[in-house]
Amino acid sequence: MDVNRTTKQTARLLCLVLTLALLFSACQGAPASSGSGAETVTATGSAKGMEGDVVVEVTASADAILSVTVTEQNETPGIGSVAVEQLPAKIVETQSLQVDAIAGCTVTSEAIKAAVRAALESAGIDCAPFDVAPQAAGEGDRTAETLSCDVVIVGAGGAGLTAAAQAAENGASVIVVEKMPIVGGNSLKATGGMNAADTQYQAALGITDSGVEEFIADTMNGGHQINDLALVTTMAENSAAAVDWLTGIGAPLPKVAATGGTVHKYLHEPEDGSAVGSYLVEKLQARAEELGVQILLNTCAAEIRMQDGAAAGILAEGESTDYTIEAKAVVIAAGGFGANFEMMTQYDPSLAGAVTTNHAGATGDGITMAVAVGADTVDMEQIQLHPTVYQATGLLVSESVRSMGGILVNSEGKRFCNDMSTRDAVSAAELEQPGSYAFIIFDQRIVDDLSSCQKYINNGLTVQADTYEGLAEAMGLTGEAVANFVDTMNTWNASVAAGEDKEFGRNNGMDGDLSTAPFYAIRIAPGIHHTMGGLRINTETQVLTAEGEAIPGLYAAGETTGGVHGGNRIGGNAVCDFVVFGRIAGANAAALALEGQAAA
Repeated sequence: MDVNRTTKQTARLLCLVLTLALLFSACQGAPASSGSGAETVTATGSAKGMEGDVVVEVTASADAILSVTVTEQNETPGIGSVAVEQLPAKIVETQSLQVDAIAGCTVTSEAIKAAVRAALESAGIDCAPFDVAPQAAGEGDRTAETLSCDVVIVGAGGAGLTAAAQAAENGASVIVVEKMPIVGGNSLKATGGMNAADTQYQAALGITDSGVEEFIADTMNGGHQINDLALVTTMAENSAAAVDWLTGIGAPLPKVAATGGTVHKYLHEPEDGSAVGSYLVEKLQARAEELGVQILLNTCAAEIRMQDGAAAGILAEGESTDYTIEAKAVVIAAGGFGANFEMMTQYDPSLAGAVTTNHAGATGDGITMAVAVGADTVDMEQIQLHPTVYQATGLLVSESVRSMGGILVNSEGKRFCNDMSTRDAVSAAELEQPGSYAFIIFDQRIVDDLSSCQKYINNGLTVQADTYEGLAEAMGLTGEAVANFVDTMNTWNASVAAGEDKEFGRNNGMDGDLSTAPFYAIRIAPGIHHTMGGLRINTETQVLTAEGEAIPGLYAAGETTGGVHGGNRIGGNAVCDFVVFGRIAGANAAALALEGQAAA
């Protein structure tokens, strides 16, 4: 055998195999080529969203973003999920990282943009070409359109969707205009429940001391007796029927608890402890659309059309269309003005620069529109602070946490008030504490029974520990404050066992103690939460003039109205307000419209 020849052949073969392997490896790792000749790569990036990390996969070259796909996210359905659905395409369409955030979904929008930026940087692509503002659409692209219906509703929050569903149930054709890209408004942010009296669910639980008269008294006392008694009575008397109606559309509220500022148990919640707002908005939207209601998103109402002294529709501006909507009745359900600091500080200058829990669209547009056609307002200076707001994001920590036994402590480790008093009283007490903040304390028992608590944990709002001492240290307490906190927790647990809070007189939300580890704390402080003032209405939801006369064809419901809550809103009453008066507005608007048809 020719050993040298065999060795040479083997060497050539090995060299060929090695060369092919290197070529294959290079091809696998090499970027594809874009149409412009620039190399194209695919990379991932992530950023913190509202409900955890948002992860994107980006395919791009040095001069073009070809695709953006969100691969992982846990954002809130109906809020953050809208940004997940819409923003990636906008980034590709505009080739811009400065594309406007989806209104109402700002945190998620910014997370998506940051994740795309991170992906580009990880791929070694310079972000500068994409760090420019997108070009605005030309004015010449706008069109005009006239629509007709029986009832037009301004605002697709809780009140607007309720009014729409009820009006459609009663046989009216309905159009809803909503300036935001999503439905829900402030109602999406409601985390507790709906107050109601003499309901089927209270009866099933053996709760017999939470009737209409008690509900009226607690609401009037909570509002410092400046509420409109007729409106409060209407709300209370119709609350059980409203709960039954919600049950009928697939939105039961079978859990019942107490809420801050009440003696009795009125607060009705979803079975799984989920936030009542997003739960109801989803069901209300589905019901409205099932009945043929047309909802125009990204469409801002600009003016109420008047004809012979009566409301006869609206003018509205869509993204590319100017609408004239002719209607026989108009319902204003555009929410309050808790995100309009210019408007709020006209009535309370001390609110400048405060944190707000309100969504970006809560700017009082509906109030302004109605005033322009002669409507009167009431209680505009009554603006509520909520005591448990996470200041970094304006996220509301649900009152249900305290309703189920949570407590508030200050930086000295001590309770400082009746944690379940009215919101204004608790907020005022917090502002008097060192640093003007407090901690809300809860345990695993509450986490297991209240799904919103898990979101607080997932989003990094909480600190936790398996012992009271450990939790105090995680909260940043030191020295005597640690011992104070341990004593506070033991004293509270003993008070729950005895059924009496001798220290501050708390008499509700004491069905369970705080003894189930692990224990949790969130640092909170007051934030702007609800504007109690708004359009003056009567019990038929007709909008009134300063002389007390109804403006024909014009109705209003929800936070855009005043008079129901007086000087302070009881937690859970806003949902009752929007369902009860939303139904009344929808029914009366439909009756007026259909009466006109019958007469014709």
